[in-house]
Amino acid sequence: MKKNLLAISLMTMGLLYGILAAVLILVALCTDLPLSFALVVSMIILFIQFLIAPWMNDFVFKVFYKMKKNVELPPYLEEFIHESCQKHHMKYPKIGFIDDGSPNAFTYGRTKNDARVVITRGILELLSEEEVKAVVAHELGHANHYDMLFMTVAQVVPLILYYVADIMLNIDSGHSSRRSSSDSKDSGNYTVIIGAISYVLYIISQYIILWLSRTREYYADHFAIEETKNPTALGDALVKIGFGLAAGGKEERSKVATSANTLGISNGKSSKAVALSAYNSGTVSKKSIVNAMKWERWNVWAKLQELGSTHPLISKRLLAIADQCEAYEQAPYIIFDEEKPESYVDDFFFELFISLLPLLILIIFAVIAIITTNHWLWIGIGGLAFVGSLFFLLGHTHKNAGYKETTVEELLSEVKVSNVTSIPCILEGNIIGRGNPGCIFNEDFVIQDQTGIIFLDYNQPLNIINKIFALFKSKEYFDKKVKVKGWYRRGLVPYVEIYSMEYDGIIKKCHTYTTTKVIYALLAIASIICIIQAL
Repeated sequence: MKKNLLAISLMTMGLLYGILAAVLILVALCTDLPLSFALVVSMIILFIQFLIAPWMNDFVFKVFYKMKKNVELPPYLEEFIHESCQKHHMKYPKIGFIDDGSPNAFTYGRTKNDARVVITRGILELLSEEEVKAVVAHELGHANHYDMLFMTVAQVVPLILYYVADIMLNIDSGHSSRRSSSDSKDSGNYTVIIGAISYVLYIISQYIILWLSRTREYYADHFAIEETKNPTALGDALVKIGFGLAAGGKEERSKVATSANTLGISNGKSSKAVALSAYNSGTVSKKSIVNAMKWERWNVWAKLQELGSTHPLISKRLLAIADQCEAYEQAPYIIFDEEKPESYVDDFFFELFISLLPLLILIIFAVIAIITTNHWLWIGIGGLAFVGSLFFLLGHTHKNAGYKETTVEELLSEVKVSNVTSIPCILEGNIIGRGNPGCIFNEDFVIQDQTGIIFLDYNQPLNIINKIFALFKSKEYFDKKVKVKGWYRRGLVPYVEIYSMEYDGIIKKCHTYTTTKVIYALLAIASIICIIQAL
């Protein structure tokens, strides 16, 4: 598997740098612009950034995430890491610990010998010992495969392509005037074409890198399975972190963490992907997992959004893990053999249409206003149509009726939900941590009910209000039992946008929805004034 990963990585790098070389050769042949010096300087800067990145990340996580380094781990985990590192000739990684109940783990560094592996308190509290080892093994897999190095080298290509596109599309007249008029004209034509080509290739290269990142996630999963000899443990861990997990077991697992003095001291960015699954007496309900997989397997939005993600869909990773179970004499982790009841394509196109409708109306009426003599009349009519489309869209993203008490597990089984279509809901549970674990500037939460955990999006009209809340008020909600009213929506990350949150008789409201309606109403009034003025 590792040889296959190396071959895939080298072929991808060859493709990316082949694209870059072709663009640079084209620039050299068609223009006389001195790009070489600027490119060399850019490469030097990128190299310096690569060298100092681990220490920069150390500083950021220490200051803004309150990360503790070189913590004392539970004996079973420390022994496992030592054995794995010795087996693969790696230095024992620096361990970071973030004291937050939201489960997350990640790694960063330059090579396998200076890797940092960071885990949160939620990993030790909410996962079994075998699942914790599987998660840490996945992170060690990233280090052992030199993923940090490969992805950094790959990122150089789109950065330079963007730089070339920016230069080509913004050639100033002063530079052109230093050449003859005919050379200037020919070069000008070439630079625009090369700039456009470079920008298109910049976008393509970004998607190639995202594909490479998703591929390396599969290989890190495979590494974890090889190290633990337990595909089921990795599957359960992915379900609990990626889809979520149910309540139960926190008290027992917290004792394990405390006994190792871990709690005594305390993606990468957080995936925020927390939400679901029934978990009883240590066994994950397969029915709940299958229900949670339906959205990823059937909803068209899932396929599109995965293209822009660094990680594969959880359902795909679970099925890949299931394929490896037989080699370890385990039953397939999950079998997804559900028949799709409908295509869901019509829902996708309807949601896409209402998302684009405000923009389409703006363009249409802007053109009409320009080509007609009575500009203010059509501006007013277009404004009313625009506001109407915004209210129509808001009625789907924030359905303000039919709120029902539900559970995380029930929400995750919904297929007809997206960032456009919401489900009004009421959840009761305990706040266990921040949406971005440990980050002092993150205003979002993770809530845990009797069936699972899910991300809560706290959003006020002004972002500065969110940050003030995160710094000075959010801690008041930690470990509190709350009742949340809001809208369940789903992209790759399932989440509930908070409308109101109640604890100890105190109700905290987010005013973004109300403010949005007021702004739309003011736009409507302004449009009516335009019409009256025109008449």
